Amino acid sequence: MAIQLTDAEIISLLSEPKALPSDYQSRLQLRAKTGHKERELGIAGAGGSEFQIIVRQSVFNPLDFSVILGYSIPKSSVLFRLRRYNGRSHEHTNRIEGITFYDFHIHTATERYQEAGYAEEHYAETTDRFADLGGAIQCMLQDCAFELPSDSQGSLF
Repeated sequence: MAIQLTDAEIISLLSEPKALPSDYQSRLQLRAKTGHKERELGIAGAGGSEFQIIVRQSVFNPLDFSVILGYSIPKSSVLFRLRRYNGRSHEHTNRIEGITFYDFHIHTATERYQEAGYAEEHYAETTDRFADLGGAIQCMLQDCAFELPSDSQGSLF
């Protein structure tokens, strides 16, 4: 499989400053869909990159959630998933390493998983940094160079 982004490009995109709009919290409040709640928010990076935050949560299981940071690949309709913060609702296996776990976890895009033909962000590591959807959003905002609006009260979420 062709590599869309190298590890160096992924790291650069993750560290590109991303200014949150002053109303980001209200714009990330979930709206009901069939079987889950979801919300998306487009963000421009300081270097001109276009990003998408996607937040989803099951209406049946509050631990079944995903917080995704996607990068819009220029001149295409492809959303490359840089990071995904998942709840403790399913088993995950890192196919290359053969490691399986059932816990809160963070997926990160890698060159070697793309090369092996898996989804770019298939590789994941367990975490104790969040235990609910709000914590996962806060973790992603901290990890991925998001900047709070100047009128914010200091809370990420």
